[in-house]
Amino acid sequence: MPEPVSPKPAAVLFDMDGTLVDTEHLWWQAAVECAAELDLALTDADLPEVLGQAVEHTAAHLHRASRTTLSELELAVRLNDSFTGKVAAEVVPRPGALALLAALRDAAVPTALVSASPRRVVDLVLGTLGSSWFAVTLAAEDTPRTKPQPDPYLAAAARLGLDPADCVAVEDTPTGVASAHAAGCAVLAVPSAVPIAAAERITLLDSLEQADLALLAGLTGLR
Repeated sequence: MPEPVSPKPAAVLFDMDGTLVDTEHLWWQAAVECAAELDLALTDADLPEVLGQAVEHTAAHLHRASRTTLSELELAVRLNDSFTGKVAAEVVPRPGALALLAALRDAAVPTALVSASPRRVVDLVLGTLGSSWFAVTLAAEDTPRTKPQPDPYLAAAARLGLDPADCVAVEDTPTGVASAHAAGCAVLAVPSAVPIAAAERITLLDSLEQADLALLAGLTGLR
């Protein structure tokens, strides 16, 4: 008798910062240092305005909070330059990330990288993590709107030729979860620094080490 075919998801769409690589703390450091230059001290209350957010969002937050004469564009450039330098010096995969990517590759499950970071940061990370894991990579510049809007995940599914409802998105922040959920994806959430609330079609884990093909395949059936 033929061996039973193991279930597997149609595709898995991964966030990058804080999900696959431990870079969220670097983004927070960049924001803290930029804020300090504006005589502004960031606290835990500022986390939702920084972690998981596009650079434009964080720059706008710093601009409002500090009332600086610098423009939001100037702040965004400072944030980007600082974050890029930190990423270039330190890229560490999250626990379980490489093992899960390897399992998906071995099972011929297509994957996409769906990031709100600029392309130059994405390419820096891919230079360490490896670009061959992904059939598609999307950065902030690749869609008209970035997270929390659904555009990045809709674009990733479209490039793979799949219905977003058949894809599992893996995220670590409420902003990313909102983007994937709005696109219609099933969501596996592994919170990094900001808590994520349980909701329909959102499954919470403590670590990617707890994820496997069977779990991911089952998520798209929770409709």
